[in-house]
Amino acid sequence: MRVDLLVSDWKATANPGLPQEERERELYGQAWDAYQAGDYGFGLWCWQECDRLTINLGGNIREVTRILGPGRYFGFSHRKAVAEAVPVDRVYRPRKGDMSTPRPDAFVLPHYQVLCVYLVRAATGDPKAKATLEIALGELEDQRRADPFLRHFETFRDLLARTSAAAVAPAASPPMTPPAAETAAKPADRRTSTRRRG
Repeated sequence: MRVDLLVSDWKATANPGLPQEERERELYGQAWDAYQAGDYGFGLWCWQECDRLTINLGGNIREVTRILGPGRYFGFSHRKAVAEAVPVDRVYRPRKGDMSTPRPDAFVLPHYQVLCVYLVRAATGDPKAKATLEIALGELEDQRRADPFLRHFETFRDLLARTSAAAVAPAASPPMTPPAAETAAKPADRRTSTRRRG
């Protein structure tokens, strides 16, 4: 993928005399600027880089933000926008025993990012994405111990569910009806009907 090639070139041209954190900040800054210019491929790279740092720093978001620079943390809204932009038909998902190589225009994503992409598509009602996601989630428990990035997918899933629920809640309340219409719509009281004599 073009993004990986460009990031490799940027790494190669980085000043070796700079401290490691400064080099990481510069590299992330270049990718961030490309993402802000509209290239969501760099957004995918920033997403994973942000999560890699979060794992390496024990979940300390303040430290991650210090290294990346203020205002550059790749938050939920960025992740959701990038996941929506990824063309699902070009995502390469290797199967067990699959020896084929991905086609040149394919997106080779980390497993947890693929799950986020399918989750967003499933939320829009895409039946194929929903089925693929359900199959992948069946294997999630076995993979959780081996892949520390999966907790980032679970956080994304929880946030997506919360934002979806918040968007639906105001629309779900029934419309107000005037009191006159309510009384007209009520069925007649059954106590006023004739009593059975025994």
